[in-house]
Amino acid sequence: MRILILGAGKMGSFFTDILSFDHETAVFDTNPHQLRFVYNTYRFTTLEEIKEFEPELVINAVTVKYILDAFRTVLPVLPKDCIISDIVSVKNGLKKFYEESGFRYVSTHPMFGPTFASLSNLSQESAIVIRESDHLGKVFFKDLYSNLNLNVFEYTFEEHDETMAYSLSIPFVSTFVFASIMKHQEAPGTTFKKHMAIAKGLLNEDDYLLQEILFNPRTPGQVEKIRVELKKLLDIISEKDAEGMKNYLKKIREKIK
Repeated sequence: MRILILGAGKMGSFFTDILSFDHETAVFDTNPHQLRFVYNTYRFTTLEEIKEFEPELVINAVTVKYILDAFRTVLPVLPKDCIISDIVSVKNGLKKFYEESGFRYVSTHPMFGPTFASLSNLSQESAIVIRESDHLGKVFFKDLYSNLNLNVFEYTFEEHDETMAYSLSIPFVSTFVFASIMKHQEAPGTTFKKHMAIAKGLLNEDDYLLQEILFNPRTPGQVEKIRVELKKLLDIISEKDAEGMKNYLKKIREKIK
C-alpha cells in the first residue's frame, strides 16, 4: 500500500518506522529539517510530489492545533479513493470535517506517546479505533495495532471523547495541582521523584494539546469529582479521624485492584 504520513515529528517518525518495511511510504513536512530524521521512505516537501505519489492512505500525524489545516492542504491533490486518517487524542471537530470531506476516513487513537511509553514494548498499552470509520480503514489499523501487541478497542466518537475526559483529564489536572504547589527538595523521596518525572514529561507536551484535552466539555465534571474527594480527605485529615482514614484507604484500595 502507498501510505503518506503528514508530519515528521515523534509520532510521524514512529509510524514511518513501523510501516516502511511492509509498505511504500512517504512523509510530508513543510519543515525540511524535520525530514532529516526519517529513513527508508520518500521525503516530500511539495504538493506536486504527493500528487505524483498517489497515496492510498494518509495518516495525519501533525500536532492537534494544525491537523485540520494539514488535511485541507493535501486534500486537493489526493486520489478520490484515498482513505484519510488521524491519530490524535482530541477529536473535536473531526467527525464533522470527515463527513463533509467527501473522502473515506478512519480515526484512531494510539493511547501512548513517546513521553512515557516504551515504543519497543507496547503490550501494556492500548489503542482506540473509531466505530464510524471506513471498514477497510478499521481493518488496516486493527491489524497494525494488534501486530504491535496493543490492546485494541472500538469506540464511537462520542464514547472516545467521554473516555478521554476521564482517562486524560483526571491525571492531567492532578499532575498540574502537584506541580503548582511543589517546592524544590534537597533529598526527595522515591514517590516525590516519580511524581516529578510525570509532571516534567506532561509539561513537555504541546500547550495547545493540553488545553484542548482540558477544554473537553466533559472535563469540568471530572475535575469536580477531584474537588469533592479532596474535601472528604481534608476533613478526615483535619479531624484526625483514624477510623475515617482506615475506611477511606480501604475504599480506594478496592478501586485500584
